[in-house]
Amino acid sequence: MAQTTEHRPSTPTRTPRTPRFHRAWSVAAVTFVTIIGAAAFASLPGLLIEPLHAEFAWSRGTIGFAVSVNLALYGLTAPFAAALMDRFGIRRVVAVALSVIALGSLLTVWMTAAWQLVLYWGILVGLGSGSMALAFAATVTNRWFTARRGLVTGILTAAGASGQLVFLPLLSWLVEHHGWRPAAVTVALSALAVVPFVLLLLRDHPADVGLPPYGGEYAPKPAPATGAARRAVTVLLKAARTGPFWLLAGTFAICGASTNGLVKTHFVPAAHDHGMPVTAAAGLLAVIGVFDVVGTIASGWFTDRFEARRLLAVYYALRGVSLLFLPLLLAPAVHPPMLFFVVFYGLDWVATVPPTIALCREHYGEDSAIVFGWVLASHQVGAAVVAFAGGVARDVFGSYDVVWYASGALCAAAALMALVIRRPRHDGAHGELEK
Repeated sequence: MAQTTEHRPSTPTRTPRTPRFHRAWSVAAVTFVTIIGAAAFASLPGLLIEPLHAEFAWSRGTIGFAVSVNLALYGLTAPFAAALMDRFGIRRVVAVALSVIALGSLLTVWMTAAWQLVLYWGILVGLGSGSMALAFAATVTNRWFTARRGLVTGILTAAGASGQLVFLPLLSWLVEHHGWRPAAVTVALSALAVVPFVLLLLRDHPADVGLPPYGGEYAPKPAPATGAARRAVTVLLKAARTGPFWLLAGTFAICGASTNGLVKTHFVPAAHDHGMPVTAAAGLLAVIGVFDVVGTIASGWFTDRFEARRLLAVYYALRGVSLLFLPLLLAPAVHPPMLFFVVFYGLDWVATVPPTIALCREHYGEDSAIVFGWVLASHQVGAAVVAFAGGVARDVFGSYDVVWYASGALCAAAALMALVIRRPRHDGAHGELEK
């Protein structure tokens, strides 16, 4: 009997057509707005030190300890957050994280003891912000983009600086004229404001809308990964057996120490020590944020074209030089050399992120987002140590100078460490690499 030919429906293996405007750019835009909305929490710690010291008579070391807990948890939560995003989806994890940030910030309004500052700002905001850390940007980039990853990483990393630009002048004005409590409420409201954008517009995977990643081929959405915590620890143990992991973790710890731990936390009070008004010092940090956007996006463009480890070496060397000169530039008024420092340092603020993510991707393949989460943990631990040590140094020596000089020397060491990182050697089909 002759076989009849019938028209069969197309099979799922056919690659869907990529539209002229790829949905990946919409997802990147929502991610950018989300990070901006959550960035207010990062702008506030440096503005809280003097008001809390004046109102509660808490030492700067005590306040710095609460900030250090926040920074440490910000980093230590990141690798588990990346694994949770694989298990429960990006939207759910980010929405819960934003809600926790809002709760912690709001509760500080009623605190009366230092342990409450550690609990509310240190632990709650630290846990929430850790889930909104750069692992979020890395996960979105890895899932939605095959081409232009360096550029997108730079744009999403710059979102944090954009948030600082938006919120820091406003928060400093609120602290100066109305006290620190309205500023804390503003942080809470800004975090809650972006939750609807996350739930309505963000998508977990290109396959959710039947698309391939930008610049890549269509692949079905993988099944949810179980054992998120176990996977995060397993990936850490595996990566810890390789040399590049420790070099990346060490350089990024110095990156955190010389940015979030030092400048973001202590620049405003250090400038105030020299007679500069708080609003003027906060305005300089905001200008750093402006040039950080330019520098980070440019760094992403460079990362697509030049060797990442050499870029890192240049970035750390230049940052170290700028920090060595900073104690000479602090004065009661803003002058041209200080503006030059702000521009120069701002271009380098988180320019290290795109090449660091690129090196994680080169060496650790499919596990790169979680590995970067652990590298980010080292970044925040370094930031936490200096946030605390800077406050103690100010209490003991009456000046921040020793911390500026030490951080400049550490950046020089980071530049040398970056050059030691070897090119990856592929070992198998999954992109995993040997030492």
